Amino acid sequence: MIERIDHLNIVVTDLSAARAFFRLLGFGEGIAADLDSRFLESLTGIAGAQGSFVAMHHPGSSVTIELLQFKQGSGADPQLGRADRIGLRHLALAVTDIEAVVAELTTHGIEFLSPVRTWEKTGKKLVYFRGPEGILLELAEYPPPA
Repeated sequence: MIERIDHLNIVVTDLSAARAFFRLLGFGEGIAADLDSRFLESLTGIAGAQGSFVAMHHPGSSVTIELLQFKQGSGADPQLGRADRIGLRHLALAVTDIEAVVAELTTHGIEFLSPVRTWEKTGKKLVYFRGPEGILLELAEYPPPA
């Protein structure tokens, strides 16, 4: 029935800053466009909807991140990045050396919610941080197969 996971859409208020953030994480840009307002309104049901988007691709994944900025909108939800909110909660990114990635991102001003933690059930190392608009992201380093 489902062939694959195609993309994840993230609505932002500053498309330029979100692009820069995902480039920092190693994503490249794909198609970018202003969206036809008639099309966007008919798709979303939002009267007068206007927006711009850019597709971001990572060489290690076939899932595209679509960044979408509406011209008018209700703004960012201050509770969006809380781990206990209903709905899609976070985007997890697999890494091979979590400490090195944390150190690199810290030099770019990224703040982490905690030190790197290890889940005792699997040995997976993980840490949460916030991206554009307060979205919650996770870095995950998996132990080598036994």
